[in-house]
Amino acid sequence: MELEAYWGVGPKTKATLEAAIGTEAAIEAIEAGDVRTLVEAGIERSRAMRVLRHANSADGMELLATRDTRAVYKDILDAAAEYAVCEAAADRIRTLTPLSDREEMERRLEAVERGREGWTGMDEPTRESVRSAFGTYDTAGGGRLAAVEAAVELSETGVTGAVFEPIAELDTETLADAAVALRALGDGRIAPDADAELDRLREAREAVDRLSANPGSVLEELRSAGVEDTAGFRTGLLDHLRSETTVETERIRAAMAEDAVDATGFVTETLRTLRSDLDAAIEARAATVRADLDADIEAAGQDVDRARTAVGTVARDLSLGRFAAEYDLVHPSYVDRATLAVVDARNLSLEPDGSIQPVTYAVGEHTIAPPDDEQVTVLTGANSGGKTTLLETLCAVAILAHMGLPIPAAEAEVSVLDRLVFHRRHASFNAGVLESTLQSVVPPLVSGDRTLMLVDEFEAITEPGRAADLLGGLVRLTIAEGALGTFVTHLADDLEPLPEPARTDGIVAKGLTDDLELEVDYQPRFGEVGRSTPEFIVSRLVANADDRAEEAGFRTLAEAVDTEIVQRTLSDAEWSGLEEG
Repeated sequence: MELEAYWGVGPKTKATLEAAIGTEAAIEAIEAGDVRTLVEAGIERSRAMRVLRHANSADGMELLATRDTRAVYKDILDAAAEYAVCEAAADRIRTLTPLSDREEMERRLEAVERGREGWTGMDEPTRESVRSAFGTYDTAGGGRLAAVEAAVELSETGVTGAVFEPIAELDTETLADAAVALRALGDGRIAPDADAELDRLREAREAVDRLSANPGSVLEELRSAGVEDTAGFRTGLLDHLRSETTVETERIRAAMAEDAVDATGFVTETLRTLRSDLDAAIEARAATVRADLDADIEAAGQDVDRARTAVGTVARDLSLGRFAAEYDLVHPSYVDRATLAVVDARNLSLEPDGSIQPVTYAVGEHTIAPPDDEQVTVLTGANSGGKTTLLETLCAVAILAHMGLPIPAAEAEVSVLDRLVFHRRHASFNAGVLESTLQSVVPPLVSGDRTLMLVDEFEAITEPGRAADLLGGLVRLTIAEGALGTFVTHLADDLEPLPEPARTDGIVAKGLTDDLELEVDYQPRFGEVGRSTPEFIVSRLVANADDRAEEAGFRTLAEAVDTEIVQRTLSDAEWSGLEEG
């Protein structure tokens, strides 16, 4: 396969990869989802991530039909990556994509559940040992040797459970020997400490090289010892070399020059011959050591290459399981009928501290509450009432389910989509914004076989009257295309009567708390319009006014909205505060 066949790999990226690691290694890195190798080869990290996501599932990435949908997807990846047991696992998580095949989603969910069971089944000391093993993998660079050493270290922790089966299937005893051999072979040269005899020979050669660099000093040493005749020079040089090097006596004698014409020639020739002899000895010993090391690696067989996949898989699944455990995520139910239905759903961006009100909501045909099966809903209600948060939650649930990840809800039914259109509120009456918004939401709606539309305050992009016309058209188009949709708006009255099958839901503000904070029931009321509540906001402004002039100004606004409700709200808040006092 050609490098340029991969999404995002153009001529420049191709040239960078080929120059750094070659075509074969680049393809191997892309297929393996190896972010680090691509980054070290010179590819910018964000581009490497995009290339790998599309290589993993180009069809799945098409689900993310708008910029806002992709932003929620990236937030999910960031949230999950926070619980990665190592940087390599975080990289693997950030390249996960939505999937287009339901069976693949189920398989990934099963893997995450194995990870959750593995993580929650460990005590803290064991978790620390596991994190240390994966830390070793990160520090060592994540290559073949790093994976082998991590696999051995994980095995030594004694961890068990389904998530660790890829490690348990390896012969870690032979891998331990292979790890020593791989480390010894390192960059192709047999590393120091791999063999004592080879180290001794190398040390001897270095000593001989030092002496050869200055043969005159050797002569001075011999003469200062009183050596004068030929026999004395032979004995003196032998003794000197034995004291200055680790060369054995017989090797020195065999290297002694026989026909040197003078003392300088005798020393120089002897050292040259000794050096050549040591070279041959080192080469022979290195061949023997290398053969033994290769045998240790060969004994581990394919486990050496399997270790990298095994360690990467365990790290990813354990990390996702840790994420699922932290947020108490559950397995969604995939259904054939068109629907997205959630019971007690939570938003991942909100602190999971128990104070968040979960929400039940649904569009399409489902068997869980609420009972209505409308294809499209129009969501209305108070400002700051959680409408946008609900859209984000539905978007996140759909993306998580399509990624084969558990979802933040007590229960959910999800149908497999091919387009997810999420559009946040973008306040601007600029004609360009209107055009770009329509271009972003309509094409995926009409091109997808099953699309989910989540559109927030469409009226913010043009004047209310025309916005109501456009929004009504978008609701009718969604129904005509057989898509699902939830549309947040303050223009519910202008959309009546809604076409079948559609309903209006409302989020209701109940008043102000003792601290004059807006009190909202975030659970939508089905089939009911939720009104904006400016009277509560004005009540708070009256109560918090800094001086009489400000208060008078806000009371004038109160007359415009509903003086009686504002006064009653202030009285209720004041009375509640007195009771508490």
